Amino acid sequence: MRRRLILTLLSIVVLAYGGFAAVMLTGTEPALGLDLQGGISVTQRVKPGTEYSDASLALAVERIRDRVDSLGVAEPEILSQGDTIVVNLPGVKNQQQAVDLVQVTGRVLLRPVIGDCQEVTPQEPTDSTDVPSDSTTPSSGSTDTTVPAPSTTVAPSTTASTDTTVAPSTTGAPGPSRSITATDTTVPLLGAAPTSVADTTTTAAATTTTADSTTTTTTTSDSTGTTTTTEPPVLDENGIPVQESDPYGQQYLQVKGTNVYCPVGPAWNPDGADPIEGSGEVFTDNAVAAVLDTGWGVTVDLNDGNGGRSTWNEIASACYNQTDQCPSGQLAIELDGIIQSNPSMNEPFFSGGVQISGQFTQAEASALAEVINSGSLPVQLKLEAVQSVSPSLGEGSLRAALLSGLAGVLLVLLFMIAYYRLLGLIVAIGLTVSGTLIYAVVSLLSRTQGLALSLSGIAGIIVSVGVTVDSYVVFFERLKDEVKSGKTMRNSAQRGFTNAWRAIVVADLVSLLGALVLWYLTVGAVRGFAFFLGLSTLTDMLVAYTFTRPTVLLLSRTTWMERRKVMGIEAATAGGTA
Repeated sequence: MRRRLILTLLSIVVLAYGGFAAVMLTGTEPALGLDLQGGISVTQRVKPGTEYSDASLALAVERIRDRVDSLGVAEPEILSQGDTIVVNLPGVKNQQQAVDLVQVTGRVLLRPVIGDCQEVTPQEPTDSTDVPSDSTTPSSGSTDTTVPAPSTTVAPSTTASTDTTVAPSTTGAPGPSRSITATDTTVPLLGAAPTSVADTTTTAAATTTTADSTTTTTTTSDSTGTTTTTEPPVLDENGIPVQESDPYGQQYLQVKGTNVYCPVGPAWNPDGADPIEGSGEVFTDNAVAAVLDTGWGVTVDLNDGNGGRSTWNEIASACYNQTDQCPSGQLAIELDGIIQSNPSMNEPFFSGGVQISGQFTQAEASALAEVINSGSLPVQLKLEAVQSVSPSLGEGSLRAALLSGLAGVLLVLLFMIAYYRLLGLIVAIGLTVSGTLIYAVVSLLSRTQGLALSLSGIAGIIVSVGVTVDSYVVFFERLKDEVKSGKTMRNSAQRGFTNAWRAIVVADLVSLLGALVLWYLTVGAVRGFAFFLGLSTLTDMLVAYTFTRPTVLLLSRTTWMERRKVMGIEAATAGGTA
């Protein structure tokens, strides 16, 4: 029994203090939230009266996260609750550019690939934690841009044969084969989707771009003496300017999950009128990942009418026949500036559904099906609120929170020592065990899961101090009752904790249940409060059983606790009742 108590006590002490030492030595620390660091919070809500699907909203959140992460914003917090999306951008200062960053269309576009897809050698990303100073960046497909960029090398793609057997390309879309066929025919699949066309095809981007790797500003003057200053755009990990989707022009867009960039033309819209016909709305929302003859793929039905099957067949005919509108025969499925897939068209006419196949992995097929389903009913977001928090205000909030927390803990410790005498030292040590354990867990979650410590989170931790101290009070009071009844200290400690543990568990479960309800029903700061309150409550239960219990039980076997006024009352003598 004694050995088990010692092992339990040593385990929690090593875990708490060892974890704290590890995060300190590695420089890992909790990431500060918007209200403690300063920055901008943007709230968007689905436009009233518009239909949307859960897949569309989830994909909008994913696209916002991709865009924010690509620009290196430190520890962004993206929260989705109901029809609301809240994006907190710590460290970002420019309000309008933050709004431009998080506003996504959620619209899937069907765009013909008009030239060679090329692989770009990755470059070191720019050291920037802010959003771009100019939200309108030039298309990287332009050949006359004067915006400097880090040196990039574009590998020329291999020209594909015009035969029905196409050699796989090393610079094409993910996987060696991507093609579109109808689900009600038996037309044989082609080989790999071509990543280039004949030499007569116009390429929308230069094959090599070189420039100074440092960030500079271009200043020009016209004949009237007017000076124009152009800030360089923020570049992605491959040295390509981050750009908005432009469905009306030619662009050079990245294929998702690769270093491949493809020149694409405008979204299919032969009449030149809005709304654009070539969008994900040609599909129904029944796209699924399925095992096909060539492996994993996607099947989906087409909507009836002019906005569905007829539009799709126009696109299919142009790409199958490799007309000037779709010279490569490939169709890019694009979402917010990223090509999700660019399969080749294997049929000119579809009377049934659509089948996209070609050695997908299950994850790739499922992701593409989600994109297609979201595009069938795109979400339309409306800007609700934009809130700015200055860095100085954040620093002041952090300082005030730390001072108030330390003052509160100190007052609690003074009370416990005054009331429980030397047993108050156990409370002091126990609070340091809980504190170091919480600090290590929060630091680890900040690094691995993007958790940010906000002012509301600190409030949750401070409130949990009361929950923790309650556990000690319950235990010590039961211990005093047992001692007053004449039992020995050793027996009083064991019986006292057994009875107190039930009360501790019930009280902590009530706090934990309240935290879970708050976390589930709320968004933003209140959810942060709930998370840290729940984390601290779980820590209290762990520390109560693995630290407080073995510590008191071991001390109860010593003469120090048997013969002294350790709790402000006369301890029982060795001859007390059992």
